[in-house]
Amino acid sequence: MSTRRRVFLVDFACYKPPENQQLGRRTFLDKSSRSLLYNKDSLDFMDCILQRSGLGDKTYVSKGLLKEPPDLSAEAANEEVEMAVFGAIDELLLKTRVQCEDIGILVCVCCAYNIMPSLSSVIVKRYKLKDDIRTYNVTGMGCSAGLVALGLVHNLLKVHDNSCALVVTSESTAANVYKGNDRSKLLTNCIFRVGAVALLLSNGPSDQNTSKYELIHTVHSQTANNDRSYNCIFMEEDDEGHRGITINKDLLYAAMKTIRSNISTVAPLVLPVSETFRYLMNLTLRRFRTKSNAEHCNPDFSKSIDHFFPHVGGKPVLDELQKELGFSDEQMEASRMTLYRNGNTSSSSIWYEVAYAEAKGRVKKGDTLWQIAFGSGFKCSSAIWRAIRSVDRNEMNPWCDEIHEFPVDVSEIEVFPDLFVASK
Repeated sequence: MSTRRRVFLVDFACYKPPENQQLGRRTFLDKSSRSLLYNKDSLDFMDCILQRSGLGDKTYVSKGLLKEPPDLSAEAANEEVEMAVFGAIDELLLKTRVQCEDIGILVCVCCAYNIMPSLSSVIVKRYKLKDDIRTYNVTGMGCSAGLVALGLVHNLLKVHDNSCALVVTSESTAANVYKGNDRSKLLTNCIFRVGAVALLLSNGPSDQNTSKYELIHTVHSQTANNDRSYNCIFMEEDDEGHRGITINKDLLYAAMKTIRSNISTVAPLVLPVSETFRYLMNLTLRRFRTKSNAEHCNPDFSKSIDHFFPHVGGKPVLDELQKELGFSDEQMEASRMTLYRNGNTSSSSIWYEVAYAEAKGRVKKGDTLWQIAFGSGFKCSSAIWRAIRSVDRNEMNPWCDEIHEFPVDVSEIEVFPDLFVASK
């Protein structure tokens, strides 16, 4: 007989690029018109996206994109990812004082950036990790991949005693710039930015009192068997052979369909019995009584969730998610400010949100945190955490030197009415 192994997040570190990699909207458009040869319709479209996507003027791009002409080579992409990944890992090692020989599991996440040898091999070589370390690479799974990797580590730490796991997630903007004029592929150029996070997890009993959070649940859902979900985000070439990521009008449909499925699994795990019963009864009525007039019932997660961190997929998705779940503006603050300050950094975005709440001094001992991320496939993943201790707002944090400037008012930003193109 064995007791359930508890999994702890010892600490995490978000990479903050140097200020000379910041790129505002006007500069972005000027460089695009001079060097990447977009036509006027494409430039106007990207201008509208940048004005209405919820991004501010201090987000970060790769060093290669700042050059004249832009350097979009494999070398530039490697440099971008290595700067972000090594920066996050170096800070994590400094914060936790963990020894590299104590790390037994390594999981690397890069959705659209893939190299050989793998990123996990690059990290093993750089930090001289031990020969028998278990290494995994997660690619092609969209912005939910970070939580998918977390679910993998959660399971691994349930069967390997006294182990430490390092999870690293990043993406390359230089490797994924679309160079053509197909409107459906221009969105990713505008909202994705440089970022990375490194997490240290442990199941060692000695880490119970020093860690920040305990991982309670991981929940994963997908709707890839639905054509509209499967095709809403797709990497492909345009008619001129330029590779890009197509995003069409089915995105919001796929996102909300998959998120609802995920929420229906999360709800019974976190809600009090009375709220769970009310929610499940409403769900049953709407599912089995096709002619029922029962209105959609949103569970009141505020009764059990102290902090909500949804992926910053873009302002339209955040608006729809807030409407669907009934969260307040304050509960959506961390996600909207992360989108404004850092843009969409793919699966690392949700950790910049947690860092925001920590920098504000809002995370207290015993608080329950809910992270939810969604991406191509279509997939949605959730992680439920419990704070083991209150987090000091003065701890090493990417927001510390500017947190007093936030929140900023983004309520007046209107959504671009023709943001997505028609589906195939």
